[in-house]
Amino acid sequence: MAKCEICNKTQSVGNKLSITRSHISKRTSRTWKPNLRTVKAEVDGQVKKINVCAKCLKNGKVKRA
Repeated sequence: MAKCEICNKTQSVGNKLSITRSHISKRTSRTWKPNLRTVKAEVDGQVKKINVCAKCLKNGKVKRA
């Protein structure tokens, strides 16, 4: 399963509701996946390719190589 190596964000599950939301019984399950990017980053002084979510990249939690 895909996971961010900085914040450990993984996919989450929930219910998909109908557009009208009038029929409560009409629900199906769905998944939300994190927006992962493969980047070259400096980890413990070495350059490695890691999977990082876009939020961690935007906040500057990763030092890119």
